[in-house]
Amino acid sequence: MTQGRPLLNRRLAGFGTTIFAEMSALAVRTGSINLGQGFPDTDGPEEIREAAVRALREGKGNQYPPGPGVPELRAAISDHQQHFYELFFDPDTEVLVTAGATEAIAATMLALLEPDDEVIAFEPFYDSYAACIAMAGAKRVPLTLRAPSFRPDLDELRAKITPRTRLLLLNTPHNPTGMVLTAEEQSAIAALAIERDLLVVTDEVYEHLVYEGRHRPIAALPGMRERTVSISSAGKTFSFTGWKVGWVTAHGPLVAAVRTAKQYLTYVSAGPFQYAIAEALRLPDSYFDGFRADLRRKRDLIGAGLRAAGFDIYQPQGTYFITTDITPFGEEDAYAFCRALPERCGVVAIPNSVFYDDPDVGRSQVRFTFCKKDDVLQEAAGRLRRLAS
Repeated sequence: MTQGRPLLNRRLAGFGTTIFAEMSALAVRTGSINLGQGFPDTDGPEEIREAAVRALREGKGNQYPPGPGVPELRAAISDHQQHFYELFFDPDTEVLVTAGATEAIAATMLALLEPDDEVIAFEPFYDSYAACIAMAGAKRVPLTLRAPSFRPDLDELRAKITPRTRLLLLNTPHNPTGMVLTAEEQSAIAALAIERDLLVVTDEVYEHLVYEGRHRPIAALPGMRERTVSISSAGKTFSFTGWKVGWVTAHGPLVAAVRTAKQYLTYVSAGPFQYAIAEALRLPDSYFDGFRADLRRKRDLIGAGLRAAGFDIYQPQGTYFITTDITPFGEEDAYAFCRALPERCGVVAIPNSVFYDDPDVGRSQVRFTFCKKDDVLQEAAGRLRRLAS
């Protein structure tokens, strides 16, 4: 070890173990129901799992796949965007497969940002946003979404744009609040991006989990295709989060820039799984409709249980998370509440305060996931009712 040299780059100072790792470890240690980290407790469609097995047996993807992704998957991603959103992307030059959306975000930030650029992002942030922006040497500028509606203040957005602003980082449907941008909000953001010549990066991993309203990529709006990098993944839509198959769709020069950064991260990944996800993206619309309806039902199930337990809840329009407020229990510190919750009733949740630059804004907010079996959600709701006794 070089004497006197810090072990961690100062850009990453303050980024320790993620809250998800901390709370999941707490769930294991205490034997609690984990409603913190957002992963399903059942696998996705059996035919897609079998497609991965078939690819393994046939030797598809067992060696390095092509850097941009296997052609079958890139074509399926292109067709998916065309089918659902009437957006055409050339599968050879405008689609890039990544190791999940997390790598897509990292590669995009590293490719498009220069040191001291500013990035405006919705707060609360998904935690990797802050780390990826920091690794690029840029500065994050929060646009705070406030309870109870968590709508973006567009006047505040305009006021935050400076000559250093390089891009807007959007997340809709939004994790953790469940907010879904309206058509009017997207149009206003697009007009502002065009006026100020900004790039837009959109995290759309929950695109098929919208319960109220509908998802529409901002890239589909006039003048936005050439300045927008759209990111999504298979994990949330098909319940195979461990496969880590994500993608970028964008105008060719933008994809080329992201690909340049991506090749020095994982280079390639998930070879056999890419073939399976190519088949998944071609499932009939009935799959996507049924999946969304099932998660809507689970949202309502856990929401009723949380209300009965005494929480104030903020009904999510999308994702598979529900944000609550703990002040009805006479408490305000969400982090302390979540640390104590496993011992109090055997349930693990996530404090939203860790996703804010100013923790006081989300100090009393706690997030639960509902992408679990019905009996698990019912058991968790029953345990949480102990808090009211």
